[in-house]
Amino acid sequence: MSDFQRISPETAAQLLEADACVVDIRDPQSYHTGHISGAQRLDNDNVQQFVATADRQQPLVVCCYHGNSSQQAAAWLAGLGFNQVYSLDGGFELWQQQFPTLVSRG
Repeated sequence: MSDFQRISPETAAQLLEADACVVDIRDPQSYHTGHISGAQRLDNDNVQQFVATADRQQPLVVCCYHGNSSQQAAAWLAGLGFNQVYSLDGGFELWQQQFPTLVSRG
């Protein structure tokens, strides 16, 4: 399995400014309540479509609740050939504390 990197919200924000893709693996209700602006929700129903169509050279940030589940998902995506995969330390909980203006709802 290929490597991924754990990154801080600050580093993730820099990557997002540089056009990284962000995926959110939380449940639909949590995503709807709030998510990183521009994040795509990824689940068992759409992951194969995402893998088939995503640019594997584009940096990919994986977000979950607190930064634990995203590590497993990031490792899995890296193993599928995504070139630059990152797991967001602290997950969405830390992100919304540090970057409340970069949170979308709905």
